[in-house]
Amino acid sequence: MLDSVLGKLARQHDPNVLVGFDTADDAGVYQLTPELALVQTVDFFTPIVDDPYIFGQIAATNSLSDVYAMGGRPISAMTLVCFPENGDISILEQMLAGGLSKMVEAGCTVIGGHSIKDDEIKLGYSVTGTVHPGRVLTNSGAKPGDRLIFTKAIGTGVISTAIKRGHAEPAWVRGAVHAMTTLNKTAAEVVIAEGFAIDAMTDVTGFGLIGHVREVARGSGVSVRLFASKVPLLDGALECVKRGDIPGGLKANRGFAEGCAEYADGVPVDMRTLLYDPQTAGGLLISVAAKDGSRLISQLVDAGVNAVEIGEVVDKQSPLIAVL
Repeated sequence: MLDSVLGKLARQHDPNVLVGFDTADDAGVYQLTPELALVQTVDFFTPIVDDPYIFGQIAATNSLSDVYAMGGRPISAMTLVCFPENGDISILEQMLAGGLSKMVEAGCTVIGGHSIKDDEIKLGYSVTGTVHPGRVLTNSGAKPGDRLIFTKAIGTGVISTAIKRGHAEPAWVRGAVHAMTTLNKTAAEVVIAEGFAIDAMTDVTGFGLIGHVREVARGSGVSVRLFASKVPLLDGALECVKRGDIPGGLKANRGFAEGCAEYADGVPVDMRTLLYDPQTAGGLLISVAAKDGSRLISQLVDAGVNAVEIGEVVDKQSPLIAVL
């Protein structure tokens, strides 16, 4: 819906806008000098876990992720909070403390924010980062022959739904929370180190893995071969699908993007479903030249990032995404 509306709006012509909303990228990038550009993003959502401190951590981790996905370094943030007029103030305090803990970990200073009275709690951040104008990583530069590297397991959407319905096992919750509160900071620092031929990067969030792969493929004018058996899954994710803990966002993602994907006969039905699972604070999807793929994975793993190769980029063809 939003995509159709934005497509009708007049474009502002500012040569300093290196990345705007017309490219469906992770964040906007605005050049200030030949050596410096700002990376700007905003995100907020309703609670997906019961613990307010952890919810704050997840909200901050998720908001910071888009800056990392552009190759930037977050420097400042503004808080966005909606809270009931007669709500328990200690809950608000814990939410903000959790978010602040992750901002401190990221080296990002919270300098203000805005709050409104709302019966439904919401929390997020507007984050500003910096990047060299010549080193911006977008989702539209993938090249045939590239390897696709992914840095987190998927399944936070179905597990979050299971939490709300009281179906989630404690171990599943712990795994999902760990994933959603792990910053992409370390992964991004390895990726932007000198020597890797990185052609495109994005973080996998609300559109699900297929949705974000679709954006990379369409923006880059290529097609993708995705290896379903190599896509890492959170413990309990498949069980949640089997139980029917399917979030509305997954169904929407599938309805929007499945037309560009075809599956090999051996890809299990439940796995096909999870490929559309909307992620919160998901991992980085990196398109790297084949010659650097193994070395990048090795350095990511050495840094404590669970990176795996999940696909490859090929010349544009039909289908846009072949799931093997």
